[in-house]
Amino acid sequence: MNIKSITPAAFAIALTVLLAACVVISAHMGYMRIPVSDVLRIITRLIMGEGQFNGIDPVAWAVVGDIRLPRILSAMFVGGTLAVCGTVFQAILLNPLADPYTLGISSGAAFGASLVIVLQVLGLTLPEAFTIPLFAFLGATGTVFVVLALASGGSSRLSSTNLILSGVIVASILSAAIGFFKFLADEQVGIIIFWLMGSFSNSSWQSVALSGSAAVAGTIIALFYSRDLNIMSTGERTAMTLGVNTAKLRLVLLVTCSLMTSVCVAISGIIGFVGLIIPHMLRHIAGPDNRWLVIMSFPSGGLLLLCADTLTRAVLPVEVPIGVLTALIGGPVFCWIFRQRQRDYGQGPY
Repeated sequence: MNIKSITPAAFAIALTVLLAACVVISAHMGYMRIPVSDVLRIITRLIMGEGQFNGIDPVAWAVVGDIRLPRILSAMFVGGTLAVCGTVFQAILLNPLADPYTLGISSGAAFGASLVIVLQVLGLTLPEAFTIPLFAFLGATGTVFVVLALASGGSSRLSSTNLILSGVIVASILSAAIGFFKFLADEQVGIIIFWLMGSFSNSSWQSVALSGSAAVAGTIIALFYSRDLNIMSTGERTAMTLGVNTAKLRLVLLVTCSLMTSVCVAISGIIGFVGLIIPHMLRHIAGPDNRWLVIMSFPSGGLLLLCADTLTRAVLPVEVPIGVLTALIGGPVFCWIFRQRQRDYGQGPY
């Protein structure tokens, strides 16, 4: 059966069911293999808000409920959020190479996290509230507003070219600052490098709540404006003649998705390629309708990052940073997608 013949609704449902199955399978896999039946019972009890019950090994309950599920759900929410943001960024910037890091968000988050690490290495005692995720979020959020201010040039209009160039400029400056932080970190430079490569090893239920809230709220906003994104894909001038306030739309969605990405980076570090390849794959399969692309992006991105994290956690002999793994997977896939789009659609924007 040709996958393109499947309706978007059926495809979205299939992706969601597959994602749910992968959550269970991932919770089953690891150094200690937990029976799938026990995994399902634990998840059911957690959803119902009930505690442990007879018939399940307390160790299995602790492994699944306290260690694996927070990491699995964090990977799912972060992957889904990055994919949704990638879909929105490519639509509003009309640039097939746009993703959540186009505006320098990753560099801003890395700058904030590296700053805390260096201050700790230099012996400066910080309050407990001044954590690496907090500074990563503040750095990413601050970078967004700096890029927006630089791109606008004091006017209310934001062009795609100015936004991308501003992101490159700010990211270059911050990357130089991060390099200086690495020099100051001396023997602790490994902490900075590992964080820059991404990891879910420190995930907790707090991470799940934070990433889940950002994912749900941001996806709802993206869905609300998905019809306007379809109109905007025809070109800014055409969209304006059809009554779409392109400047307002671009600003609202840029800020929303940038904040969503800031939360993800603060939780997991820098993870690339998810927001870049998922929208391309979905457009190739399901078409260009952003109303369905936003819906399908979340389970697709969650599925990709969950499988990658499960691979590095439970299959490979040594845990590889998740950002490295997604880059190794995403690079060749993106090259294949790029060639397919050239052959199928010529030199069009998508």
